[in-house]
Amino acid sequence: MAEALLRKATANSPEVIVGSAGVGALPGQPASGETLSILKSRKATLANFRSRQVDEDLVSNADLVIAMTRAHAAMVSQFFDDARDSVNLLCDFIDEGEGLAGVDVPDPIGMGREAYEEVAKVIELAIPGIIRKLDEEQ
Repeated sequence: MAEALLRKATANSPEVIVGSAGVGALPGQPASGETLSILKSRKATLANFRSRQVDEDLVSNADLVIAMTRAHAAMVSQFFDDARDSVNLLCDFIDEGEGLAGVDVPDPIGMGREAYEEVAKVIELAIPGIIRKLDEEQ
């Protein structure tokens, strides 16, 4: 979901390449029906999406690695030394006034559409901060 929402937000920036991977993802799985429904309501797509695990190639080519939880960020930093300086927590990109700094965003799988909607809203709050960070990196 985050991949599609960020890709949509950066559609006019061809130099920005957006991808996603998980620390415990089962490779090759399609996006959930709830994810696709949420994205459709926002006119965002995940065409040909299949899940994949985070790996050395992904993190070594990334300017910015965004984790949904502190545990995921720690795992990426631990297993991929080169990524330590580029790993960030999603909620750290949200304006402080929202009160979400440092908050973990849970995987909504199995929690119903309402949970997916809440995660989408958090991702959308983070996108302006992510874009600012990407602009700083260039």
